[in-house]
Amino acid sequence: MIKRYTENDIEILADILKNDGIICVPTDTVYGLCARISSINAYNKLLNAKNRPAEKAFPVMCANGEQIKKIAVIDEKAEKIINAFMPGPITLVLKKMASLPDYVTNGKSTIAVRMATSYILRKIIEKVGCPVFMTSANKSGEPTCTSLEQVETTCLNIDGMLEGNIGYGKASTIVDCTAEETKILREGPISEEQIKNLI
Repeated sequence: MIKRYTENDIEILADILKNDGIICVPTDTVYGLCARISSINAYNKLLNAKNRPAEKAFPVMCANGEQIKKIAVIDEKAEKIINAFMPGPITLVLKKMASLPDYVTNGKSTIAVRMATSYILRKIIEKVGCPVFMTSANKSGEPTCTSLEQVETTCLNIDGMLEGNIGYGKASTIVDCTAEETKILREGPISEEQIKNLI
């Protein structure tokens, strides 16, 4: 049995992450697995838990805009999208900061970034002191888990689960902001039209 925690256990969940552990959390889209980005050991554990090929980089979730600015390059267009839609069901692909260790993006020059959409998730990330990898709770290539019971039988190598409800049940909109023209890589709850109207 994987231990379950409630929103009163923010300190414990943050400590699990600080000690390179992996936790499952409900997000506004699906159940996610997270590990801190400042530890290669935590990264390797997450790869193992997901059974994921190493060449696929994990998205990263930040507590706030300040954390995003520490790991990614924000231009005017990206700033507009962040101000309009974050926190929300949107992932931005941005150029990564050169100071970021290579393993975080698996050697890629870009990073996929989200902002925590719930108070509890934001608090956990703030207490960990750095952004976290955030990936859907499932084995790579398999359907996303829609309940903690499914997570428990699918993701055996995790250290705790936060109880709570997921939101849309639909993955976030992914927007690539790295080229001259903004590209929608995956349409989710935020439509292409909403983004085009903004920029």
